[in-house]
Amino acid sequence: MTSNIIDGKKLSQSIREDIKKQIETRIAQGKSQPGLATILVGDDPASRTYVRNKLRACDAVGIRNISYELPQDTSQEELDALIKQLNNNPDVTGILLQLPLPKHLDEESLLAAIKLIKDVDGFNPINVGRIALRGIAPVFVPCTPAGILELLREYEAPIAGANAVVVGRSNIVGMPLALLLTKENATVTICHSKTKNLPEITRQADILIVAIGKPEFITADMVKPGAYVIDVGINSVDDSSRKSGYRLVGDVAFDEVAQVAKAITPVPGGVGPMTIAMLLKNTMRALELAEQ
Repeated sequence: MTSNIIDGKKLSQSIREDIKKQIETRIAQGKSQPGLATILVGDDPASRTYVRNKLRACDAVGIRNISYELPQDTSQEELDALIKQLNNNPDVTGILLQLPLPKHLDEESLLAAIKLIKDVDGFNPINVGRIALRGIAPVFVPCTPAGILELLREYEAPIAGANAVVVGRSNIVGMPLALLLTKENATVTICHSKTKNLPEITRQADILIVAIGKPEFITADMVKPGAYVIDVGINSVDDSSRKSGYRLVGDVAFDEVAQVAKAITPVPGGVGPMTIAMLLKNTMRALELAEQ
């Protein structure tokens, strides 16, 4: 059996085109465009690349963007003041604080300072808390978990009643995704570095989501035949045959797992494009909330 490829690039492009049309219609009607403010602190190369890709996506669909690049030694007070300034700026409908932050900064309090209706990353503690509550929806769903759910729905994965296993418990992906899947009536198991007999657990998964940052860690013998496999990882591994000297792989051994899974996301081209598409979608929603 060879898996269906869960094409995040294709679905994200459809979402982007829809957002672009919405913004073009707004402009034609004389209405305002959404505006996204991004804040990058320090010189982390990966963070810089992520922010650059997000800004390019904004430009492509017509979202105005304001980019703040701050030095590594930016103080808590300086960053807090900037966030408050952006909270009060009506031209800024969404605020994105790129993580991780330098260690001297209090990440939790800075995320909490972002106005709830401008929290397009979905990381404000109130937003995260609302994910955990039955009968209450968050204002924004964090972008990567939101993108994963969109992919599962698009490829008709049966979520209600499914055994879902999430490998990884980060605040950005694993924990919010587990809560969201529970809200969708899946039976969810969260696995992590202290989990015993991990292969036995992953082999029970109808939906297996992997976000641990270990290249090609999940192998075919750890996957239930017919499972939906979502690979959130993106890792650089040495490859002398490439001009760059490296290639990108996920947390799942794609070639072998694709032989047993019903459907699987590639790396790149799976979850990554959906994360940015959900950011654009959340920024549009932020504008709608601002106008209410």
